[in-house]
Amino acid sequence: MKKIIIYMLLLFMSFSYSQKKELRNADKFYASGEYSSALDLLDSSKSLFDSSDDKIKSQVMFLYGKIHTSMEDFSLAIKAFEMSRSLGTTNEILNPELSKLENAIITSAVGDNETENFSEAAKKLKLAYDINPDMNQQYLYYAASSAVNSMDYNLALEYYLMLSDIKYDGIETKYYITEVESGNEIEINSETEFNLLQKSKDYSDPREEETESKLPEIVKNIALIYKELGENDKALAAIEDARLSNPDDVGLIITAANIYFELDDKEAFKLTMAEAIEKDPNNAVLYYNLGVVSGELGEKDAAVSYYEKSIELDPSNENSYLNLVALILDGEQNIVNEMNNLGTSRTDNLRYDELKKLREDLYRKCVPILKDLIAINNNVEAIRTLMNIYGTLGDNPGYVEMRDLLDQQE
Repeated sequence: MKKIIIYMLLLFMSFSYSQKKELRNADKFYASGEYSSALDLLDSSKSLFDSSDDKIKSQVMFLYGKIHTSMEDFSLAIKAFEMSRSLGTTNEILNPELSKLENAIITSAVGDNETENFSEAAKKLKLAYDINPDMNQQYLYYAASSAVNSMDYNLALEYYLMLSDIKYDGIETKYYITEVESGNEIEINSETEFNLLQKSKDYSDPREEETESKLPEIVKNIALIYKELGENDKALAAIEDARLSNPDDVGLIITAANIYFELDDKEAFKLTMAEAIEKDPNNAVLYYNLGVVSGELGEKDAAVSYYEKSIELDPSNENSYLNLVALILDGEQNIVNEMNNLGTSRTDNLRYDELKKLREDLYRKCVPILKDLIAINNNVEAIRTLMNIYGTLGDNPGYVEMRDLLDQQE
């Protein structure tokens, strides 16, 4: 009996030695960059490792994880590291390798995005999120964006819904400080460095700034994807659900308005935009958007009023000027058509003169608007339009001035 016990003990020690030997040999292959050889050796020794204790098994899976990371088999690497953890490998040992794996995944995903392989980028970025869902939520956001770029809308929807469920807003704190010598404000990459620079005489005027929430964009994308999939009811429900918990979020209100616009519900768009203006009355873009839709609905006077308000709030908003001019000139073609269809009778001649004056009045109304726009940055479209107006009005000096200015721009 004693001999049997000794024999079994020797046999166990032999197995244990063989297991450690194969593990060491595989590790040597890995260290020398012979990843395929290391993987083959581990695979061929599977039955040997299956009979080992958890300590050996955890080391084997840990090595598998490192090999798969180097070979860019990222899904297998994650599974191997997870198994290694479950078998007893500590976070102190695992975390540095998981950090390497995360960096490798992100680097590979960036490369995929640069080569427009958006589908692979989306999957890899999702893997980076899976490594640490609490800390890596931004990667899920980027994964959703890549899925949209690949036109895999179902996958993008899955990711965006996950972001909505975890209430990801993507708000970050940015740090800025001014260099005393140059007077230039620079962005600082970390709070630690920011705090250090504040103690230096070489820097002044430190400030912090929070980025805008990404929640409105996420909700908007969920709604647009539902729309793309033909599920308009779910699109609107996504907006309403988001607004229930964020009723005063102007971004969400505007998002809802944009969805109504996408669904061609222009009346709902106007009502929602009016609500947004009530909460943010000094937002020139809101008035501009209302001008666009009011114009499309044939509400010309309201559209003119909205464009004028947009210009009042933001005199540099070039599109408001151009759209206002286009709206004023909208009736010109009908006037021209009627003028062309008139005969040569006395009555027709009188009507012609009336129409000519109406047309010239439209032009004269546009002149100060276009001059204000040109004063901002010599907008080429405004210069060309004003040149044509001066030509029609017979204002030769004005025509020559705009012609010369146009030549300078072109």
